[in-house]
Amino acid sequence: MNGSDVLVVVSGLGAIALVNWYFLFSNRTAVAATATGRGQEIRILVQGGYEPGTIRLKRGRPTRLVFDRQERSSCSEEIVLPAFGIRKFLPAFEQTAVDITPKESGTFDITCGMSMLHGTLVVEGGDAAS
Repeated sequence: MNGSDVLVVVSGLGAIALVNWYFLFSNRTAVAATATGRGQEIRILVQGGYEPGTIRLKRGRPTRLVFDRQERSSCSEEIVLPAFGIRKFLPAFEQTAVDITPKESGTFDITCGMSMLHGTLVVEGGDAAS
């Protein structure tokens, strides 16, 4: 193996590490859903990932997640919320609402159909009626 071979291998490993860091470990700020007359609602931009990537919800309150897909990437054309049994197609450049009522506290995954894009729902406490 000569010097240029080593350089190619090191560059490739660095690129792999960078992609993994971006998709798995990038720092994401949690955003709380906004209270509405019917429960809580939040808009999630879908463009190379989910923004916000971490969403805080209150347990027991009806919740509307509005996914605003602003790209044509095949990876982002489907949203999956495994804990809620939801798998839904997201048309490009449209908003798609997903309604849930989280009954348990905890941390729940949001992924694309290919499991490359990741987000998190953090469900906390609730109101006295829960």
